[in-house]
Amino acid sequence: MRKVVVGLLFAVGLPILLIAGWWVVSDGSTSFFWPPLAEIVRVFPKTWQGDRITADVLPSLARLGLGYAIALICGIGIGAAIGLNPRLRAFAEPTLEFFRAIPPPVLIPVIALFAGYTGWTAKVVTIALGCLWPILLNAVEGVRGLDEVLLDTARSYRLRRRTRLLNVVLRGASPQIAAGARQALSIGVILMVVSELFGANRGLGASIVQFQRSFAIPEMWTGIILLGLIGFLLSVVFRFVEHRSLAWYRGLRRTDRRL
Repeated sequence: MRKVVVGLLFAVGLPILLIAGWWVVSDGSTSFFWPPLAEIVRVFPKTWQGDRITADVLPSLARLGLGYAIALICGIGIGAAIGLNPRLRAFAEPTLEFFRAIPPPVLIPVIALFAGYTGWTAKVVTIALGCLWPILLNAVEGVRGLDEVLLDTARSYRLRRRTRLLNVVLRGASPQIAAGARQALSIGVILMVVSELFGANRGLGASIVQFQRSFAIPEMWTGIILLGLIGFLLSVVFRFVEHRSLAWYRGLRRTDRRL
């Protein structure tokens, strides 16, 4: 119990210090672009309620979830296929490295030319493409790093291909895939906002820009804070899922350290 309390204090200690410092430094500020934190907190509940939640925040999160899910399915599936086939891996790796080096925001104007600036398609495609590469490349490395003895044992027991893929290949590569999925989630949150800066009139990113253009600076800051809170909550949810799904891996590592 004491360890949990100490860990919780460490987790919330720095945010509390940063908020307290921001509150003290900004208190009494007369700068138009740097309003007091007290003013930002005051307008926060009035800004993000009702229509703004249902018409801006929830659709943004839905696009993020859809794009992220597409990236997960495609990244794990293609990554497993490439990782299991040395010839396919040698053929595809240069191309994968080329596309990974291209920043996803650069592709937004190109995607918009084909899918349009308005609507969901361009935004979902942008998020999916940005999240795809960390998941795919980590899946390739995770599958490639599997112990050959483990794979040969699965074949010798004549396990069905589907069983071998799900219970041996993907389970063995899951720690590396989880690392890529964690990285992709942060990229997805960034692209969720960036994709709404081009020709969109609704969404969390579009709202922040509209506040800035109309000189509603406290409201603009509330959007930035809300975006940070959303990113934090998504990280907590991901860590919870990862903690439950990779319990076997942590137990295996503890056993190895004891030997």
